Amino acid sequence: MTEHSLRPVRGRLIHLLPRPGVLAGAVLATGLALTAALWFSVRSDAEQEAQADFDSRVQALVHSIDQRLQTYQQVLYGVQGLFDSSVSVERDEFHAYMANQHLNQHFPGIQGVGYMQLVGRDERSSHLATVRRDGYPAYRIDPPGERDWYAPIIYLEPFQGSNPLAFGFDALSEPVRRAALEQARDTGMPAISGKLQLRQDPNAPDRTGFLMLLPVYRHGMLVAAPEQRRAAIVGWVYAPFRTADLMAGIGGDSASRIEVEIYDGPVATPATLMFDSLPGSRGSERRSVQPLRVAGHLWTVRLSALADHGHGHEVKLGLIAVGGVLSSLLLAALTGRRARGRVRVGAALGSSQRLAAELEQGQAALIVLADSAQRSQAMLRSILDSTIDGILVDDMKGLVLNANRRFRTLWNVPEQAAWRDDGTALLAHMTEQLQQPLQRPLLPPGELRGERRELLHLKDGRVLEQYTRGMQLGNEQARLWSFRDITERTQTEQREQTRRHVLELLATGAPLPAILEAVVRGVEGSNDAMLCSILLLDSSGEHLLNGASPSLPAFYNAAVHGIAVRSGLGSCCRAALTGRRVITEDINTDPAWAPVLELAREARLGACWSNPIVSAAGKVLGTFAIYHRTPNRPSLANIAQIEQAAHLAGIAIEQDQAAEALRAGNARFRSLYDNAPVALWEQDWSAVRDALATLTPAPDGALDSYLLAHPALLQRLAGLVRILDVNAAALLQVGADPQHKALSMLGLAQNFDADAMPCFARAIAALARGQHLFACEGSFQRLDGVTRQNELTLLVMPGHTQSLDFVIVSTLDITERKRMNEELLVLATTDSLTGVPNRREFMTRLNQEQARLQRELDSTAAVLLLDLDHFKRINDELGHAAGDAVLRHLA
Repeated sequence: MTEHSLRPVRGRLIHLLPRPGVLAGAVLATGLALTAALWFSVRSDAEQEAQADFDSRVQALVHSIDQRLQTYQQVLYGVQGLFDSSVSVERDEFHAYMANQHLNQHFPGIQGVGYMQLVGRDERSSHLATVRRDGYPAYRIDPPGERDWYAPIIYLEPFQGSNPLAFGFDALSEPVRRAALEQARDTGMPAISGKLQLRQDPNAPDRTGFLMLLPVYRHGMLVAAPEQRRAAIVGWVYAPFRTADLMAGIGGDSASRIEVEIYDGPVATPATLMFDSLPGSRGSERRSVQPLRVAGHLWTVRLSALADHGHGHEVKLGLIAVGGVLSSLLLAALTGRRARGRVRVGAALGSSQRLAAELEQGQAALIVLADSAQRSQAMLRSILDSTIDGILVDDMKGLVLNANRRFRTLWNVPEQAAWRDDGTALLAHMTEQLQQPLQRPLLPPGELRGERRELLHLKDGRVLEQYTRGMQLGNEQARLWSFRDITERTQTEQREQTRRHVLELLATGAPLPAILEAVVRGVEGSNDAMLCSILLLDSSGEHLLNGASPSLPAFYNAAVHGIAVRSGLGSCCRAALTGRRVITEDINTDPAWAPVLELAREARLGACWSNPIVSAAGKVLGTFAIYHRTPNRPSLANIAQIEQAAHLAGIAIEQDQAAEALRAGNARFRSLYDNAPVALWEQDWSAVRDALATLTPAPDGALDSYLLAHPALLQRLAGLVRILDVNAAALLQVGADPQHKALSMLGLAQNFDADAMPCFARAIAALARGQHLFACEGSFQRLDGVTRQNELTLLVMPGHTQSLDFVIVSTLDITERKRMNEELLVLATTDSLTGVPNRREFMTRLNQEQARLQRELDSTAAVLLLDLDHFKRINDELGHAAGDAVLRHLA
């Protein structure tokens, strides 16, 4: 078809076109519709971005609450360790410990830390008297009344402000507190109470709070099972919290845009509400409910986003709306003007259609790109901020591209720091926190080949594990740096390695200096900046002697060796004098160091933390000190480290002292044994016990009767007794040379001869029954063959009852005593002239016979009375000598 033939058709089409006003209106409507679609799309993207930001803030806030409560648990673990490391913790000792923790400075929200003592009904009076003697005459247990058990608060620090109102309160008297106490007692783990009103707020019913507790068990008792824990419980360490104070400052500026409500338990009701950051506020429709379980207790945290007053999205939406409307108006005006010319209507219509199509395609592409970028950025930020590792990305030229929240926490980077604009300042901030400068820059420029791992030791005692790997960002190479805090794992491994090494040395009997040096080296190995020292109290308890300090200068060790404890110089003397930990953060400003300041400067010492080494009985044995070259303050991890090192050193010192006391006791025993005036025999009867266990058949009835009925067996048992040692008195008793112990010449006959076998049989029976002591009289045979009488005492040494391998026999020669007793008996019962029983003996026998007749009714007896007539004439006429002869003849 030719151009000429197309003209009529085109003309007809032009005439069929709408009027210019209608066409302009259609174009305007189309433009406004596309503008509205774009506006709603951008608003939807903004809403998704806001929701992603809200979810990230919710996770961070809940994590911050959990971390703060975990931190307070560590505080209570430290106080529990104070009670576990001492037999008893006095009030001033508890006050000093808590004063060093600086609760108000380091632990916001905590009202204090206290101790509840478990008191029984029978102990109530003595408990009241003890506390009142401590300086609190008005002390009483509140509420009053008779109960089986009480748990009054006896320590609470700081003891000021409203805290004294809780002094003496019985936590077992109130159901919510009692449930938490019983949970901590039975599980041995931290416990949190339900919602309650603190005793510190008697006139503020709108203030709610809770308690966090840890149990304290009696030393030396088993606590593996709940029944054992209930039997061993002596009290609880606890911390009271106001919920509002706990939440103060959590989350920083990001949390200020979220309303936080905390409910006690799984159900959110007005009765269980513990905290509301904005009472009366309705928040927005964007909400989240998060369960939070801490120390076995469940909270329900409800979070609502506040209305966003920022104008970023409104401005963007306004620009889209204004631009779309103006563009639509402009397009409609152009379309109307072009439509006025009938000749150019078709071209104008086609042009507007093409422009509209291109605009629609461009807007759709723009929406897709914006949506993808926003989703990717929100997802990446949420993932990065939720990781437990600190993440940093740089461009291999020293320019920092991005970092997550955990990285800023690990490296203490302030929120307001402009680290994106100044990567050098961030690098300097990180390098300043390291213990020692690295051999190369912390973030070296240049390409990275493979993956690199490195451990970084920080000045505050933390250990960070650093991984570095390359990555591709678009068309450029970048590096990903990840940092993980492995302080607790590293310190636990180091402490366990040190403890195992020290225990191996103790088990092998290594000398005390070697064990103490192992303790010192173990602590120093965990931190190169630490210089450790152990000083020991001398026997008088007045001076400190050098025990182990391999890293300190020799002149410094020589100067402090023998220093008087009462001088109070430095930190160690004060720790030994008071029995408490002494922390000197700066030696240059401590008055106690002033007299020895030049010595400390010469040794290049800037700080000293000294902990007393205490025995199990609470006696100070010495001090364990950690020095630093520069002023330094210990962290909670440092405190735990120094306490464990002091405990290990105390075990080693006590074992050494016990070994020395044992050696001295053995020496005294040997001296007493060798020089005792009584004959002593050390014997081994274990073979006798083993032989009795193999008797077949087993004897019926009394063992001694059975042995006497089998003399061959009794003789065989006598041959199994081994004589291990004798003293000089025993050798003299049997006629042996006391200067030469010829044990081969001695046998059981020197204790029990053939006539004393019944006594030996009774001794076997007594020891077999488990008796520790047996005594009898018998006869023995000297080495020259003379038979003598003796008195024997057999003593089984403690711990050897089941084996009978250590029996001490003492023998006393009573031959002369028995002869003299027999002579005295004869003189007391016979007439010296006639040799017949005297009148007293005769009357005694007569009474015995009469008593027998009364018992035996069938028996009879006769009494014959002899009388000598005219005996007086014999004495008068023949003399008394003749009378005596007659009496002897008659007798």
